[in-house]
Amino acid sequence: MKSRLLFLGWVVLFFNCAPKENVKNQTWGNALGTTYSIIYIADEELDYQQEIDSVFQVLNQSMSTYIPTSDISKINDGDSSIVVDAMFKEVFDISSEVYKASNGYFDPTIGVLANAWGFGPGEQIELDSLRVDSLLSYVGWDKVQLNKDNTLTKAHPSIRFDFNAVAKGYAIDRLGALLDEKGIENYLVEVGGEVLARGTNLDSGKQWSVGIDDPQVETGRQLKQIVSLKNVAMASSGNYRKFRVDPETGEKYVHTINPKTGYTKNSNVLATSVVAKTCAVADAYATTFMALDLEDSKQVLEGHDELEAYIIYLDENGVTQEFFTPGFEALIKN
Repeated sequence: MKSRLLFLGWVVLFFNCAPKENVKNQTWGNALGTTYSIIYIADEELDYQQEIDSVFQVLNQSMSTYIPTSDISKINDGDSSIVVDAMFKEVFDISSEVYKASNGYFDPTIGVLANAWGFGPGEQIELDSLRVDSLLSYVGWDKVQLNKDNTLTKAHPSIRFDFNAVAKGYAIDRLGALLDEKGIENYLVEVGGEVLARGTNLDSGKQWSVGIDDPQVETGRQLKQIVSLKNVAMASSGNYRKFRVDPETGEKYVHTINPKTGYTKNSNVLATSVVAKTCAVADAYATTFMALDLEDSKQVLEGHDELEAYIIYLDENGVTQEFFTPGFEALIKN
């Protein structure tokens, strides 16, 4: 009898120690004006769709300029009594840091210009040099202040916030935080091409693989590079998809706006990708490097070892070239 109990004990121990099968949970949909895909691997089937939807809803209510009743829309319309939430405050602080690091080339007070050029929720208007100069008086991060009571003060009522260059990355960080709280150790969150990778892809047993689009392919999609990511975020920016063409003149206007001049930035920089610890920071710098000239971007990168970058540009002869920081180059799959 004793030996039989011992045998049964070993059987129970064997089954308790047997490795559990990995289950790939995946959800996708539309949010923040784009698409999203979330893969999270666990030892059982899980469904966090309700919590994921809640993250998007809360972020929209805080920072969507396309929702008239959101906090940011009310602030843009002149309501100085709005007390912003912790997410808005965090995005504001990140914006302040990148604004300083970029010498003002990252500036989320460009909302009035985004509207005027046709890249915001507001009315597009005809622009000439006098009108652009006039609108520039409503642009400048040094003209806004986050107060101790979490209200905002603007130097002029017409100043409008536009966090589109950082909020999408921040949304990814919040989704990652949700999965962290659930105890998920291996996941890939993607929203509109920006990603946050944690752990490994247990399906393949390798790090997460993410593609970077070729900015010179205007129809369809072709990858320029594939990178391996683990416990980092990556954001990309480019003017190859986000632009408009004037139907009368045929002139192309890109979505990157230079906050110093007030004009859309047509430059030799075609696309940028940035790797950082958080996707909000990666998102903000990817946009910044589209507004900066290449040499200025290199100078910023020299002072920020926590960033890795990949920039596709045209040289003086119009030939496509690539710049990598050493850390980014190490991520590329050969």
